[in-house]
Amino acid sequence: MSMPASSLPETAGPYVVEDCGDALQVLSDGTIVRSSPPAAPVTDDGRVEWKEAIYDAGHSTGLRMYRPRRRHVTDTGEGEEKLPVIVYFHGGGFCVGSCSWPKTHAACLRLAAELPAVVLSFDYRLAPEHRLPAAHEDAATALLWLRDQLITSDNPWLAESADSRRVFVSGVSAGGSLAHHMAVRFGTAGLEPGANVVGYILLMPGLFSAEPTQSELDTPDSAFLTHEMFDRFFRLGMPVGATRDHPLVNPFAPDSPSMEPARVGRMLVVAAELDFFRDRNVEYAERMKAMGKDVELVVFAGQDHGFFGRDPASDADGELVRVIRRFVWRNGNGNQ
Repeated sequence: MSMPASSLPETAGPYVVEDCGDALQVLSDGTIVRSSPPAAPVTDDGRVEWKEAIYDAGHSTGLRMYRPRRRHVTDTGEGEEKLPVIVYFHGGGFCVGSCSWPKTHAACLRLAAELPAVVLSFDYRLAPEHRLPAAHEDAATALLWLRDQLITSDNPWLAESADSRRVFVSGVSAGGSLAHHMAVRFGTAGLEPGANVVGYILLMPGLFSAEPTQSELDTPDSAFLTHEMFDRFFRLGMPVGATRDHPLVNPFAPDSPSMEPARVGRMLVVAAELDFFRDRNVEYAERMKAMGKDVELVVFAGQDHGFFGRDPASDADGELVRVIRRFVWRNGNGNQ
């Protein structure tokens, strides 16, 4: 005998199994739910013009390009001076983030205006839909796209303003880790003849190992990046079965390529005093210096992970932009 509909047991619907806050949730049936990006103040005062483009049609991955509206006239008076190029990879644990997110947009507007520079902010495929090394593959494709654009001059927007002799590869958090791997792969000469990479800028890069550091152990639950969030991003982003000594995340693991022979030019490493990754960032800079690399380390007192862009008007953001400006324009022209 059939039961009345009202007495039939209810079937439970999908439920959240991985919760990365408002930006990303994974449901029990495998559904990925992505929400609107977190709000952030964006000051677009007209000093910078920007546009979007696609660099890999096959994966529908794109970028935002920024340049100051006004540039200095050359010494000969024949046109405007070309500017250094800053490649920028956003953060987000390889699971969230985009060049279109307000935080990223605000940071790139300020970099373009105040360095000044041409800033290219690249998206890359995200986990868990696309686990690593998808992001690394996309970062390499992005740099090769830039090389080809600069060789052919088919992109008037870049040809008018970008100095191919002065390219810097940068990123924050997960993007800083990508910048490290691009240094391993391309160094300073790997994009020639189209682009000359002068150096690399790693902002609070997401580097770690199986052995916890004191800054990891000291990170409170109130931090911007907590142990729980880190563990969740690791589960969602890394290849299945990967350990924390995987070469994708530990640059000094036994199976990681040696940095000794790498010609990385100049390198700026920025750490935050209250960051989960602080000790690893400091160790990275010190070990690179010990190899004879030209590395500048700056630790921001009182700041937490990924502070850049959360409040573009903050003193810390302003000082970070000045640090990057001094680094890029060292010796007066952005070259070594």
